[in-house]
Order: sequence, then C-alpha cells, then structure tokens
Amino acid sequence: MLHRLDLHGIRHSEVDRIVENFILLNEPPMRIITGNSDRMIELVIQVLDRHNISYERFKPGQITILK
Repeated sequence: MLHRLDLHGIRHSEVDRIVENFILLNEPPMRIITGNSDRMIELVIQVLDRHNISYERFKPGQITILK
C-alpha cells in the first residue's frame, strides 16, 4: 500500500511537523505531493534529510520514499 500525503493547502509553517509525523508513523513506500512550489519542496527535503531518508523525484511535484 502506498501511503500518500498531499500538502496542497498546508501552510509552510506547518510542513515540518506534518511531514515528520507522516514519515515516522508510516512505512515505505510513501509519496508526498508537494505541488510545484519550490519552497514546499525545499521544506519537505529538509525534513527527509534530517531523518536520513532517501527519496526519489520521479515526477514534478511529488517526492517518493521507497525504502
């Protein structure tokens, strides 16, 4: 089952907490829908890097965590 988190409509100030909870409470594979906002993508990647989680960007506006 692919767990999905859609960040459309989420304030940038809330992204860190929401993404951290999502990645810690779910098992891969996971997909985070960021949209095309460079700032949103940057914020998500900061959380993933902080937790040493590898990710792929197969499609624009999405970050996929496979393992």
